[in-house]
Amino acid sequence: MSPRILLLGGTTEASRLARLLAEVGADAVFSYAGRTETPIPQPLPTRIGGFGGVEGLAAYLRGNAISHVIDATHPFAAQMSRNAVAACAQTGVKLLALERPAWMPGPGDNWREVETLEDAAAALPVAPTCIFLAIGRQGLPAFTPRPEHFYLLRLVNEPGGDLLLPQAEIVLARGPFTLENDLALLRQHRIGLIVAKNSGGTGGSAKLEAARLLGLPVLMVPRPVLPARAVVAEPEDALRWLHGADRGV
Repeated sequence: MSPRILLLGGTTEASRLARLLAEVGADAVFSYAGRTETPIPQPLPTRIGGFGGVEGLAAYLRGNAISHVIDATHPFAAQMSRNAVAACAQTGVKLLALERPAWMPGPGDNWREVETLEDAAAALPVAPTCIFLAIGRQGLPAFTPRPEHFYLLRLVNEPGGDLLLPQAEIVLARGPFTLENDLALLRQHRIGLIVAKNSGGTGGSAKLEAARLLGLPVLMVPRPVLPARAVVAEPEDALRWLHGADRGV
């Protein structure tokens, strides 16, 4: 029997895998968490919204005869990934994580690792500084205690509501981003420091290359620790995993 797949998406890698699955005629459903207002259309049947925790996800797996789950969510979507581990263990469904490699500092980088966004806010300079918050909209409240700084925010959608950051400018854009554009962005806004979450991958790495060239410091928040699970880095590897599972390997 061929696998019936639930692909937990929201990343570039998830979209690439969705195209591969569609090309081979796989029986798969693409799931968006629903936090992005304008999700990218996918070539697979798509559901949008949460499952209702571990029990809700387990019920969905049973009710839809899912045999394989591929977790290709954002590296910081920790709760969804933890729920997937627990629900798959509960139902006996096979689980694979499609996870882009984390960024690593190289020669010329000036990174300081901080454990949380709150720690990043506490580590900001005393003097007012132009700061690029490359962290998405959900992490913005951590910086409300530091209103003395100017914040540049790059978001996919308008955040809605009051940011509670009195000095902020929003740039609406969807990656991947280029080194040329990120250099221009940082220079235009006279950015003196970048705060980033270690999402990894190539789509958002241009800002780090630009920081290196401009000699800018970076406060980097590491990924959350997740339960042990099988992990691959490329969509093609996930497809090979599925083919191996189909043959009973």
